[in-house]
Amino acid sequence: MGELGQFMPFILMFVVVYFFMIAPQMKRAKKEKKFAAELKKGDRVITKSGLHGKISDLNDKDNSCVIETMAGKLKFDRSAISMEMSSKLNAPAVVK
Repeated sequence: MGELGQFMPFILMFVVVYFFMIAPQMKRAKKEKKFAAELKKGDRVITKSGLHGKISDLNDKDNSCVIETMAGKLKFDRSAISMEMSSKLNAPAVVK
């Protein structure tokens, strides 16, 4: 028990770091990957840089999409689309 007792604080720190930092990050990455895979034509999206538009074409070969904006069509990588901002954009409006 003496040798194990010396390593117990390190083991405990690892467990705390895992449950408060690593596990939530893995969950978020999985959720973002699922979001990018479920994109379809006609979805209104916002990129991480703040560009608003509607998806007009998806390419599975290079994992990209063409977004139609008021200025024209632009090609982006699917990972450039913000999950949080796009979900807020597509959420139903709350009337007070």
